[in-house]
Amino acid sequence: MVKNMEAGEAEFIAKDYQDPPPAPFIDPEELTKWSFYRAIIAEFIATLLFLYITVLTVIGYKSQSATDECGGVGILGIAWAFGGMIFVLVYCTAGISGGHINPAVTFGLFLARKVSFVRAFMYMVAQCLGAICGCGLVKAFQRAYYVRHGGGANELADGYSKGTGLAAEIIGTFVLVYTVFSATDPKRSARDSHVPVLAPLPIGFAVFMVHLATIPITGTGINPARSFGAAVIYGKQKAWDDQWIFWVGPFIGAAIAAFYHQYILRAGAIKALGSFRSSASAY
Repeated sequence: MVKNMEAGEAEFIAKDYQDPPPAPFIDPEELTKWSFYRAIIAEFIATLLFLYITVLTVIGYKSQSATDECGGVGILGIAWAFGGMIFVLVYCTAGISGGHINPAVTFGLFLARKVSFVRAFMYMVAQCLGAICGCGLVKAFQRAYYVRHGGGANELADGYSKGTGLAAEIIGTFVLVYTVFSATDPKRSARDSHVPVLAPLPIGFAVFMVHLATIPITGTGINPARSFGAAVIYGKQKAWDDQWIFWVGPFIGAAIAAFYHQYILRAGAIKALGSFRSSASAY
C-alpha cells in the first residue's frame, strides 16, 4: 500500500506542472477562429474604457485644482484611477484576451512567445484604436476643459531631460511587465495554488505605484496606446514632441522584463543550452 501511495505521489508531482508550448510565430489557424476576433474586440473595448475613465479623471482634477489648490483627487487619486481600472479590466478580460490593454505588455509576451506575431500585432492595433476612441469620448463630453487642461496627454515635465524621461518609462514599464509575468506564471500558479491571489490585483497595484513615482516626470506613460490616443485627440504639437519616449521606453522596459523573467528567473537560457548539449551528445 505504501508503494502504491508513493507511486501515486510521484505521478501527482510529475503532472503538477508543465510549461505550456511556445506560441508559433505565425499561426494561420487562429485567423479562422471566432475566439481570436472576440479577443481583439475585448482589447479594443477595454482600452477604450481605460482611457475614458483615466483621462476624464485627469481632466477633472486639473479643472478643479485650477480654482482650488486642494480641490480634486490629486496625484494619489489619479494613480488610483489608473491602477484601479487596470485591476477591473484585466479581471474582466483575462479569460477572453489575456487582458493586455497595453502594447508594451503585448510586446513583452510576444518576445516570451506567449502570443503569436499576428495576435500581438492585431492586439496593438485594437489597443491604439480603443485609446483614440476613449480620448475622443472624453473630448466630446468635456470639450471646454479638455483643450484647456492638456487633454490628458503625456508630456515631459519642465526641468527633466529626455534621458531622465526615457529612463523613467523604461523602469516603470519593467515593473509593470515583470509583475505581469510573475502574476500569470503557470508554474507559480501550480506551486502556490493554495494561495488565493487574483493576478489582476498585483498588476493593478504595480500600475498604481509606478504612477505615484513617475507622474511628476512624464505624466506616466508605460502604455504606448495611452500616450498615442491622448496625443491624437489633443492634437497639439507639444503632445507629439516627446512621443517617441512613450514608445521606445515602454518597449525597452518590456523587453528587459521578458528577458529577465524567462531567461534568468525561469532559467530559460540554461534549459535551452542543456537541450542543445543533449541533442549534440546524441549524435
